[in-house]
Amino acid sequence: MITILKLFLIFFYTLFWSIIVLTSLPFDRNFNLFFKISKAFSTGILWISGIKLKISGLENFSPQKNYVFVSNHASYYDISSLQKSIPNRMAMIFKKELARIPIFGWQLYLGPYVMIDRKDYESAMKSIDEAKMLMENKNISIVVFAEGTRSETGEIQSFKRGAFRLATKVGYPIIPVSISGSNKIMPKETFKLNPGTIYVHFDKPISSGGIETRQHEIELMNKVRNVVIRNHKLVFENSK
Repeated sequence: MITILKLFLIFFYTLFWSIIVLTSLPFDRNFNLFFKISKAFSTGILWISGIKLKISGLENFSPQKNYVFVSNHASYYDISSLQKSIPNRMAMIFKKELARIPIFGWQLYLGPYVMIDRKDYESAMKSIDEAKMLMENKNISIVVFAEGTRSETGEIQSFKRGAFRLATKVGYPIIPVSISGSNKIMPKETFKLNPGTIYVHFDKPISSGGIETRQHEIELMNKVRNVVIRNHKLVFENSK
């Protein structure tokens, strides 16, 4: 019963803020209001859901610079957790299917977030170009969930090369991000909400420069993944 009530509140809370964003976008060309709303939105989502957020590693990067944040992904709550915890102006890469959701999907599409069609290579390359323009012209960092989909167990899956193609093309440093505990909040394929704590750790920037070959790209991908796995294990052990 409590879960149903929380989901009901989350639905109308999301609807309310999505309408606010949609009505403000024509007057918010630099997305300043959008990012303030995303902070308020994520704070409310976590509070309604009974989730505490513990953040570490903010000293490892500058809030004023642009980065490609590469994170693992185990729950819908990873999105709210990163919206809340990343101090930079940031946008996420989202799959095109989400844009079809009335009101919520529309504000994603019209806002600074970058839609990608993972089944269409040319379209995906255009999305990377769009992300590069956002980073350069609007001072926006990009968040990528490198596994491509949520992990069912919370264990970190193989990374997709798309995140690293983006990083090497835009030329900005990569921040490895490790999220732990979110898979227990709302496990994949369920709508059961469990109050708890989500841990987010940011590692130091890793340069994406000098990547000239596919092999270099794969080496960078493995390097970042190893950092994410290492910190994920450390955060998990420290949370016990």
